[in-house]
Amino acid sequence: MTPCPATRHDWTRAQIQRLLELPLMDLLWQAQQVHRAANPGYRVQLASLLSVKTGGCEEDCAYCPQSMHHSSDVSGRPELEVEPVLARARAAREAGAHRFCMGWAWREIRDGAPFEAMLQMVRGVRALGMEACVTAGMLTDAQAARLAEAGLTAYNHNLDTSPEHYDRIITTRTYQERLETLARVRRAGVTLCCGGIIGMGEAVADRAGLLQVLASLDPHPESVPINALVAVEGTPLEDQPAVDPLELVRMVATARILMPHSRVRLSAGREQMSREAQVLCLLAGADSIFYGDSLLTTSNPAVEADQELLAAAGVQVAA
Repeated sequence: MTPCPATRHDWTRAQIQRLLELPLMDLLWQAQQVHRAANPGYRVQLASLLSVKTGGCEEDCAYCPQSMHHSSDVSGRPELEVEPVLARARAAREAGAHRFCMGWAWREIRDGAPFEAMLQMVRGVRALGMEACVTAGMLTDAQAARLAEAGLTAYNHNLDTSPEHYDRIITTRTYQERLETLARVRRAGVTLCCGGIIGMGEAVADRAGLLQVLASLDPHPESVPINALVAVEGTPLEDQPAVDPLELVRMVATARILMPHSRVRLSAGREQMSREAQVLCLLAGADSIFYGDSLLTTSNPAVEADQELLAAAGVQVAA
């Protein structure tokens, strides 16, 4: 067995871009060696994702159909109550999911009844024996501490893209504010789920820049979702061409090399990929998938299809 390389936080952007631009077979070989050493047994975690509060978000993220700034805004759905959310969590657990992720289309968490309901949901998911993850925008130190007390496993807050490309995608929140949110989550003792999206008109150098910021965090995010843009009508990015699946494979492989012990999550855009491309992502180092029939506002492969995919790939489901 190849020894696992030492965890590093000093990767340069040039080094990362060279990895992204390697011949694919060479990149896959490097990623395979790291993945097999750091994650023996080829176990894949299944995570289920539910949108608790959908649409009407004050942010203007160019990719998101939940933004009130876009004609695609999917607001109008009532915010889910505690018991229906926990019923969905139980169903996800029965289908094999290990982590239950809950999303609120908020710019930031506000104190009050919705936050108290969020805390109840976190406690309820944890009582089911599942990991609980929340994504709800910015938060205060006090709110992060209360989420930690409720048992929250992870807080998702993606960086989305490189610092240089960021202003072309989002203008209502700064990159520094995102980094400050991550720091608050860390201080509370909650693990980080933080990644990005490709296919938003960025250059390879921007992909390298995103990965450099993630790999520079100490410790690395415990979970790194890699998303491919799902271009939704009514958003500013609706006309973006589809991402070449091999570009997603490259991002997964490079993330695995840079962050050996993080869970690299194959996330949005998976439904548009062939089964063979998804298996290549697993080969490249993805060790988690979102599992179930929907993500926050886009569809996802059905449970049965995912079970067949994992069986065909010969991977085990993480306990």
